[in-house]
Amino acid sequence: MKKLVSNLLVNYLEYRGIEHIFGLCGHTNIAVLAEIEKSSIRFINVRHEQIASHAADGYARAKKQTSVVLSHVGPGLTNAATGVANAALDSIPMVVIAGDIPSHFYGKHPHQEINLHSDASQYEVYKPFVKRAWRVERPDLLPEIMEKAFQLAESGNPGPVLVSVPMDIFSKEMEAELFEKQKQHTKSIQKPSIDDLTAEHMIKTLVNAKNPIFFVGGGIMLADAAKELRELVDHLGIPVAHSLMGKGAVSDDNPLTLGMTGFWGTKFINEKCRTADYIFALGTRFAEADSSSWENEYTFNIPTTKVIQIDIDASEIGRNYPVEIGAVADLKQALTVLNRVAKKILPKGYDNQGLKEKILQDRKEFKQSNSKFIEDDCFPMQPQRILHEVRQVLPKDAIITTDVGWNKNGVGQQFPIYEAGTIFTPGGFATMGFGAPAALGAKIAQPNKVVVSLVGDGGFGQNPALLATAAAENIPVIWVVMNNSAYGTIAGLEKAHYGTTFGTVFEESADFAMIAKAYGVDGVKIKTAEEFKPALEEAIESNKPCVIDVAMINSPVPTDGHWNIMDIYSPGRKVHHVEVK
Repeated sequence: MKKLVSNLLVNYLEYRGIEHIFGLCGHTNIAVLAEIEKSSIRFINVRHEQIASHAADGYARAKKQTSVVLSHVGPGLTNAATGVANAALDSIPMVVIAGDIPSHFYGKHPHQEINLHSDASQYEVYKPFVKRAWRVERPDLLPEIMEKAFQLAESGNPGPVLVSVPMDIFSKEMEAELFEKQKQHTKSIQKPSIDDLTAEHMIKTLVNAKNPIFFVGGGIMLADAAKELRELVDHLGIPVAHSLMGKGAVSDDNPLTLGMTGFWGTKFINEKCRTADYIFALGTRFAEADSSSWENEYTFNIPTTKVIQIDIDASEIGRNYPVEIGAVADLKQALTVLNRVAKKILPKGYDNQGLKEKILQDRKEFKQSNSKFIEDDCFPMQPQRILHEVRQVLPKDAIITTDVGWNKNGVGQQFPIYEAGTIFTPGGFATMGFGAPAALGAKIAQPNKVVVSLVGDGGFGQNPALLATAAAENIPVIWVVMNNSAYGTIAGLEKAHYGTTFGTVFEESADFAMIAKAYGVDGVKIKTAEEFKPALEEAIESNKPCVIDVAMINSPVPTDGHWNIMDIYSPGRKVHHVEVK
C-alpha cells in the first residue's frame, strides 16, 4: 500500500518510541508537521532553531534516548548548527531531520538554499561535526537511511547525524512495506566488553601501584556506568578525579572523590594527579582545560605517570597521552568485568582510610576558604553564596544545567553533585547559550524532577525567546540568572592582561525578570542577598516556569590550575583573571 512519505516517516518515529520532536516550521517541513499533529508525538515549538537543538541535547541527556530535531532549509539548518555541534562534542545522540530544496531545482539556486559554489549541498555544512550527513535522493531510500541514522547516532561514541530531505520527497507516495522492513532489524546492539585476562592485567597493575588514581569523564554517564564505577572505586579504595564532564560520576560526598582537575581544579587535586604512578582513565578525552593545556608540571605528568585507558572510541585512546594498557569497550560492560575480577583478586577490598582522611581534610579547608564569601551579605551577591544557597535548597536528584562562566567553572569546582547524570554542561564546545534551553529539554524528559538552569546574563541573553516555549508548553524550569552585567570571564581576562574591558561589559543590564513577565513567565528581581534563597524556594514550590534575576559581583572563579592562554596573552607574567568592578 502506498502512503505519503511524511506519514510513513512520522509513523516510523512513533514506532521507535519517539515522544517529542524539537523544531521550528518552514516551507520545507510543513508536510511533516501536518502528520505530527495527527500523531502521538508532541512537537516542541520554538522561536529559534538554536533553542531547538540545545533543548533536544538536554532532553537526550536526561532521558538517555536519542532526540529528534526537525529543521528547515538554509537559515533554519544553520541556526540549529551551534546546538548540534555542541551535542557532537559532548557525544549526545541526536537525529536532525532537515527539509531541503526541491530535488527538481538542482542548480537553480531556489529560495533559501545554501548555495554559492555547489548545488544541492546543504548537508555538507554539517559534515565537520556530525557522525554522518545524508541527502535523500529518492523516497525509497529514506527508510533505510532513517534506520542507519538512529543506529549510528546511538552506537560506538554517540553523536548527532543529519538526514537532509528535499521537500518534494516528503509529499510523494511510497510503498509502506519499505518502512515495515526496517522493523525486522534489531534496535539494540550488543556492546563490546573486555575479557577476564585484560581485566586481570588492569586490576593487578592498580593493586600493585603505589599511588594510583581513577580519572573519569563524561563517558561514564553516556554508558550509564556510574553504579559500576562507584562499586570499583569503593572496593579498591582508589581515589577518583574527574573532568568537567565527569562530575557526578562518583558522588561528591564520597570520601574517595578528589574533584575536578585542570585549570579550575585545586592545587591538592592537581597535585594528586600529577604525582600518581598510574592513572586509570575511563571515558575521558584528557581535554585541554582538564589537563592544564597538557603541560606536565601542573596536572598530569605523563609518561612518568603511566596510563591505563578504556574508551568506546579507539581514536580517543592515546590521543593526547601515551597509554600503557588500552582497551576499546563499553564502560558499563567493562566495569562489570573489572568488578568481578577485582573481588577475585582482592576479596576483602582495600579501605585506604589514611587517604580518605586527607581528602576530607582538603574539602574542609577549601570550604573554610570559601566561608567568608558564602556568609557575605553584600549585594550584588557573591557567586559563592549563590551556588551555596542553590545547593542548600535543591533536592539531591535535581537536574542542573549550566552555561559558561561562574555557572560552569565555579559549579565544577565547588557545587556538590550527588547523583550521576544530574548536571548538564557544555563541555567540548563550551557553548554560551546552551544551559537555558537545555533545561527545557531536561524538564520535558524528566517532568517529576526539579530542573534549575544556572546561567549568566550573557548566556541567557543569547536566546531569551525560549521563554515563549516555556510559557506555551508550561515547562516549569527555574532559570537563575547570575547577572554580573558582563561577559564576566572574558572581562576578567581582558582586564588582567590588557588593562581594559572593552567589548565585554554591558553599560545597561537587561531586567530579565521583566522580560520573563513579558513572555507570560514568572519573574523575580532580587534586591538584597537575603531575598534570594526564599525566592528560589518559592519558585520550586510553585511548579511554574520562573526567572530569578540576581545581581552578582564580577569576580573570577578562583584557580590554582593552569591554562596556557595566559602565557599567550602575557608571557612570563603568571597572570590569570581579575575582578571587574
